[in-house]
Amino acid sequence: MSTALTGAPPALPQQPHRPGPTDQLLHPDPAVAAEQAGVESLLRCWVRETGARPAADGQLLIPVLGGAARLAVPVRHWSPCGWHRFGQVTLLGADGRADAPVDAVTIAALVASAAAERPDPGRIADLAARVADSVVRTADVLAYRRRAQEPTDWPFLRAEQALLLGHPLHPTPKSRDGLGPAQSAAYSPELHGSFRLHWYAVDRELLAADSAAGLDADQLTGQLLGDPGLLPPGTAALPLHPWQARELALRPAVAELLAAGRLRDLGPQGEPWHPTSSVRTVCRPGTPWMLKLSLGLRITNSRRENLRKELHRGVEVHRLLESGLGAQWRAAHPGFDIVRDPAWIGVDLPGLGDPNGLDAVLRQQPFGPDERVFCVAGLVAERPFERLDSQLGDVLRTLSARCGRPQRTVAAEWFLRYLDAMVLPVLWLDGRAGIALEAHQQNSLVLLDAAGWPVGGRYRDNQGYYFRDSHAARLDARLPGIGRASDTFVDDHVIDKHFAYYLAINHVLGLIGAFGSQGLADERVLLAALRRFLAGPDAAATGSALPGLLLGSPTLHCKANLLTRLNGMDELVGPVAGQSVYVDIPNPLAAP
Repeated sequence: MSTALTGAPPALPQQPHRPGPTDQLLHPDPAVAAEQAGVESLLRCWVRETGARPAADGQLLIPVLGGAARLAVPVRHWSPCGWHRFGQVTLLGADGRADAPVDAVTIAALVASAAAERPDPGRIADLAARVADSVVRTADVLAYRRRAQEPTDWPFLRAEQALLLGHPLHPTPKSRDGLGPAQSAAYSPELHGSFRLHWYAVDRELLAADSAAGLDADQLTGQLLGDPGLLPPGTAALPLHPWQARELALRPAVAELLAAGRLRDLGPQGEPWHPTSSVRTVCRPGTPWMLKLSLGLRITNSRRENLRKELHRGVEVHRLLESGLGAQWRAAHPGFDIVRDPAWIGVDLPGLGDPNGLDAVLRQQPFGPDERVFCVAGLVAERPFERLDSQLGDVLRTLSARCGRPQRTVAAEWFLRYLDAMVLPVLWLDGRAGIALEAHQQNSLVLLDAAGWPVGGRYRDNQGYYFRDSHAARLDARLPGIGRASDTFVDDHVIDKHFAYYLAINHVLGLIGAFGSQGLADERVLLAALRRFLAGPDAAATGSALPGLLLGSPTLHCKANLLTRLNGMDELVGPVAGQSVYVDIPNPLAAP
């Protein structure tokens, strides 16, 4: 679904970053800080999806209640890339007088009514409830993290656990429908959760699995279970998230299989596993595998149960890369690769449907304990403690001290090296192979050297591959039958828009926005650097059309998380072109 904004005013120049003691994100009461975080994420969505801009006095005014009142929002930092910072919101009556400060739930209801063409009370109430849930969970996270010590020195896991406030441009970034307080403590990465997996023994007549050459999915899960004596003869080990296991036992089709002994409940087994930033993907230090488990919770917009086409897609991409494409890619960009999903295991029974809630992905875990690898979303995630900061800030300060150069100079160089290490390889795969990656920040991992400079990266996510229709014949020649089971081929025009959103808007412009909102660099300087990169010979050599689109289009097609939520859409359901609402936003890379 797409909504184009017409007549949106041009982007304003960046206003200076204005941190200070009045920043409500730094309030000592976690509930106040969480409330502010919820307000700001909502308002960023509103600004992006409506084209709203502040007045000359630096205040954003939002008409609500059919124009009978306005929300008055002081602007602390105006970001060309969308990572704005706001002060405390008040409601102005028809006479222009300020009323009391307004909380996140009230703002959600007011802006939702203003945003919808035909306000739906049920959907507005649902949004308000999820905003409330998100704020409460954020308060719990901040209360815990402001007193807790980091339990791990493993950089990968620390970055996975760092998304304290969640997606900065989502109206309900920490909403997790159906997760109680005790479960949240065990299953949430931000709360340093850990838990033992729940296991089923699956009758081999029901077993569904696939794996790349040299691997055996049920042999691998048997090894992860750890105790072969637990498996009855003729069965295979199936790992489950413990929340999912309780949910599945209540589903009639699964309950029948359990009662008939075709599924056998082995209960919690083994050593604890740790949730990553996606919540349902779990890792364990020293184990060469991660598991992407089905989880029927609605996290942000979607229920997170594995679809069969995604399972096929992960194995298919691994086989495609092993066919020779990976070697060509690494020859051009040796520091970048895909975190492979070369095996999956589940249950095959027509009555269970798709998704059936039982399928699990085996994902390679290639990172050693000393490798400095960071989920990009975790690297830039705000830490509102004594000051507003991030792991990125730590890296830049250390580099600045080591190099003896100003931090903003170091930041510009770091960003340019990042583009070479992380963006060029993704453009190459698109232009040369016809494979576009849904490379948003949470799906992207950056590798830093010992000093802190970007030297490589990884992409992960079996949901986020798009094969271009224009490359169908060449891809089929590499791997006959590719795309049939995985439903991965998409029209080039649709891919262009989605690729621009995920790689350019969410990832790179989001990174620039983090630099600016945290006072680490001037966004205008980094935007100029990005323009030079996109216009340069290295980007042109990739053959991708994205650089030209970014430099030549006055607007960009952008996912609208607030409108998607208001429309009750699950982003994992249906054709790619209609999974979310999109709007056209001013392109900050257009000629200044």
